[in-house]
Amino acid sequence: MTTRVEHLTHQGLGHTAEGQFVPRVLPGEEIELLEEGSARILTPSADRVAPPCRHFKSCGGCAMQHASDEFVAGWKVQTVVRALAAQGIDAPAPAIETSPPAARRRAKPSGRRTKKGTLVGFHGRGSDVLVEVPECKLLSPALMATLPALHDLTAIAASRKGEIGLTVTASLSGPDIQIDTDKELTGELRIELAMLAQRHKIARLVWQDEQVVMIEPPHQRFGRALVVPPAGAFLQATAEGEAALLKAVKAAVQGRARIVDLFSGCGTFALPLAETSEIHAVEGEKAMVEALDRGWREAQGLKRVTTEARDLFRRPLLPEELSKFDAVVIDPPRAGAEAQVAEIAASTVPLVAMVSCNPVTFARDAKALIAAGFRIESLVVVDQFRWSNHIEVAAKLVR
Repeated sequence: MTTRVEHLTHQGLGHTAEGQFVPRVLPGEEIELLEEGSARILTPSADRVAPPCRHFKSCGGCAMQHASDEFVAGWKVQTVVRALAAQGIDAPAPAIETSPPAARRRAKPSGRRTKKGTLVGFHGRGSDVLVEVPECKLLSPALMATLPALHDLTAIAASRKGEIGLTVTASLSGPDIQIDTDKELTGELRIELAMLAQRHKIARLVWQDEQVVMIEPPHQRFGRALVVPPAGAFLQATAEGEAALLKAVKAAVQGRARIVDLFSGCGTFALPLAETSEIHAVEGEKAMVEALDRGWREAQGLKRVTTEARDLFRRPLLPEELSKFDAVVIDPPRAGAEAQVAEIAASTVPLVAMVSCNPVTFARDAKALIAAGFRIESLVVVDQFRWSNHIEVAAKLVR
């Protein structure tokens, strides 16, 4: 069947005139639909480019390498504009900050034992087929350098029947690796893992939730503070993306003396902001709160930072608590923060710096604040998940 691609969805799928959703096509292209759901390009778009990575066709890690950087940037900006428009919010097209290739500092490959040895990589799109990516254009050199260690860990931790998960994070001290496996951790395995960590210079090795080896604390730097996050804890995907979001948040709250940081994680925003403001950091995961607090106590030259472990979905901060602050910084998960935003709207807080990884829930939450008298004063899109459909947004709302 021959058809035309009308537009791309927010997930990066081509939408045809007949209503089909097709991956890896671009608006305006004439295509022939194939039986397996893919397409043969008959008339390519001027925005179509040769994918920079030879693994693109088989690997499911990237979705947009067939499109020019200019097209992807414009599409992501318009995705945010359309999400806001759907909530009745008229916003000018924001600027976009895009992370470079080879910048991802955290990844979650899988590992599997085979008859010939081991296989480490990412799954193909919509598939359980594991694809090796020895020339990945997305991962940082530090992560690519861990591949030999991941193969050795797979040989130890995986059975012939199933895969293991490997969460790998680049830290200032070396690789920080968490292994997700059903295999029992025996005394013999502990010795073997300790030797492996020494051989590959792994800073920390965690088996499920149990720390097995820590040669050096796997520090992350947040401003002047060094923090050791819990294994597998949230971290912005690239250093460049984190810097762009932090720049937007700092500009938004500049001059505010007392700031509450909601969904603070391990201190991505709280600790750098503490250079000039007093901060109250609130996060649902107790271990992350404790890591943030230790980082603050060991740093020099920071203003007071208080912390609170609190489930903000079930127990959002109330208006009387929020009204003690000059500004709110909020960076919720993809689901947004509907309950917490309602309390912010009912408070007297005059300024909100909102960071979001989901334009749809960002627009919903922004609408609630605008209904309470806020307006969007500045807006920036951050593309740190290069070649994917994921988008980060940072906004300043004032009233």
